[in-house]
Amino acid sequence: MEIKLLFAADNPPLSVIAAAKISGVLNSFDSSLPSGSVPQFVFSDGSKLRGTFVLLRYIGRVASNLNLYEKDPLQAAQIDVLLDYLPVLDKGSEFEAGCSYLDTYLLTNTFLVGHSVTIADISLWASLAGTGQRWESLRKSNKKYQNLVRWYNSLSSEFSALNEVLQAHVGKKGLGKPVTGKSIDQESRNESKSSGNDINEKAKAPSRPKVELPGAEVGKVCVRFAPEPSGYLHIGHSKAALLNKYFAETYKGRLIVRFDDTNPAKESNEFVENLLKDIETLGIVYDAVTYTSDYFPQLMEMAENLIHQGKAYVDDTPREQMQKERMEGIESKCRNNSVEKNLELWKEMIAGSDRGLMCCIRGKLDMQDPNKSLRDPVYYRCNPMPHHRIGSKYKVYPTYDFACPFVDSIEGISHALRSSEYHDRNAQYFRIQQDMGLRKVMIYEFSRLNMVYTLLSKRKLLWFVQNGKVDGWDDPRFPTVQGIVRRGLKIEALIQFILEQGASKNLNLMEWDKLWTINKKIIDPVCARHTAVIEERRVLVTLTDGPDHPFTRIIPRHKKYEGAGEKCTTYTKNIWIDYADAEAISANEEVTFMDWGNAIIKEIKKDDAGNVVQLIGVLNLEGSVKTTKLKLTWLPEIDELVKLQLMEFDYLISKKKVEEDEDFLDVLNPVTKKETLAIGDANMRNLKHGEVIQLERKGYFRCDVPFVRRSKPIVLFAIPDGRQESVMR
Repeated sequence: MEIKLLFAADNPPLSVIAAAKISGVLNSFDSSLPSGSVPQFVFSDGSKLRGTFVLLRYIGRVASNLNLYEKDPLQAAQIDVLLDYLPVLDKGSEFEAGCSYLDTYLLTNTFLVGHSVTIADISLWASLAGTGQRWESLRKSNKKYQNLVRWYNSLSSEFSALNEVLQAHVGKKGLGKPVTGKSIDQESRNESKSSGNDINEKAKAPSRPKVELPGAEVGKVCVRFAPEPSGYLHIGHSKAALLNKYFAETYKGRLIVRFDDTNPAKESNEFVENLLKDIETLGIVYDAVTYTSDYFPQLMEMAENLIHQGKAYVDDTPREQMQKERMEGIESKCRNNSVEKNLELWKEMIAGSDRGLMCCIRGKLDMQDPNKSLRDPVYYRCNPMPHHRIGSKYKVYPTYDFACPFVDSIEGISHALRSSEYHDRNAQYFRIQQDMGLRKVMIYEFSRLNMVYTLLSKRKLLWFVQNGKVDGWDDPRFPTVQGIVRRGLKIEALIQFILEQGASKNLNLMEWDKLWTINKKIIDPVCARHTAVIEERRVLVTLTDGPDHPFTRIIPRHKKYEGAGEKCTTYTKNIWIDYADAEAISANEEVTFMDWGNAIIKEIKKDDAGNVVQLIGVLNLEGSVKTTKLKLTWLPEIDELVKLQLMEFDYLISKKKVEEDEDFLDVLNPVTKKETLAIGDANMRNLKHGEVIQLERKGYFRCDVPFVRRSKPIVLFAIPDGRQESVMR
């Protein structure tokens, strides 16, 4: 069936034209429609489709070989969300905010949705190209939005048809002259002759990654993220996970998620499941999930081989004495045991006998080495507890120091990313691989992420959970991924925050304020606005000339972002305001009631204690809002208002940094949660779990418990904005 695209000459639908050229769906187009007309497809049988996004989705579905839209339901929905968001770029005031948001997103994503080009990418390309010189200036400078520019240039390089659209329909001062009545093929041939190769050549210039991996070759990199399943993923782990993701994608390599499950006393399936959930939340796509326990038979065989070769021995020295001897460089009395004696004790360890429980296997390295990690480290120890995956099959388990270099080499890891706190153990890692006769794996170091007023030790976090100091691993006061997301942090903000630090080896104590400031820049341009009044001592304002009968108006939930939708506001003679606002008003003062207009407060009623209990005023809707000092939020006196529970949180500890020799129990923050009851506008009945909003003049909040019934409050968690001081100090 032949298809013709019709559109107005002064407003060509760039995204549709670009998608049509890439997919070859259209036969011809006609720009003879009158100004302001909606673009449409006209089919050979006379049927029509109208609307830019309708046409885009049609092309995406028809061009199924390109997979531009017909993905799984989740990705198709993500494409729809982006199509709704992208028109923001056409509005001058939102252009910078939109570019900033997308630049952050593309920091760790090659495409907008999934792993290939979709109509969302084409639509964004068209939105940027359609701004003409404004975008071109930003693109050529390549300073402000480097990730967005990289994505734009890459798309232009991959699809030459996009540059043809650019040449034909976008000029230096806006839209160029449209072409009328030509076939798609004819236009493409004509443009390819005249367009030149400048744009293509620039786009094809390879861009070096922001952070380079020494010795890495494109297509040959294999990295691994190896958490221990003894807790949930926290912000510190996130840095390691995202850096692994970054290098795997940058060098078109592989990423393995490997669970370091060698300590059955601390590990569980619950932690495995939630770590995988958190990894998915971070947007990390991995090639395989493995477990160190998958390699237990090979690891035991390797330990026995090292005993045979005289490179390891079984030691029954008590733990404290062993640690003291390592520190002082004193050789163990068992170091020169015969191979036969070592194998005999090894069998006792495997059996988990009383004798075996007293023993461990140690590597025979160098007890005099200045690097204490090389002073005969422990390779294997007994542990009779059942393993969360394989039950009671084993009574012996390898240490991380023994298992990690083995599995890294066996699994084909090219670069092992480790935080710089392990620096002194790098020599041990390489020596163990050498003794095992395995391929050497390169180590790449980065600094551990430390946050002020924050504990990242899983042992210490577990204490808070077990002692009921928090509500669980996803408590909003916790630095876990689930905790900070529940508090209202967008994953895009976390990714930007972490990758801005790159792979720096400098140990820094980072402020939370910076992270929350990035988050605010992401949520503010798009989150809906609502109104709340604090329940305690709220004050009724009677407007004597107010409406005798309540009336309603439909207004935007966000004045600058249509995608936030609309809300219904009711106007009544009696309205509620916060006590703090009522207390600040003087008699005969003119104030502004937001989303309504001005009023003059004629009378202030107080009780015997001098507290304001009611205000009497008259409307002055012709008054200028520019002249009033107070701009007040308010709610109508109606039954449909909802109950709110506003929750604010503070740090769990009262000291910026807890030193290694300091007990964290000595610096616990006594008050870490504050609850404030309020009433909210009726539209908040429709809030969804997890939705982020702004309460006018009160800040940003995330809906943790949505509306269920009138008697049960909606629970909103306050989201820090990077500027607020703690309300509990």
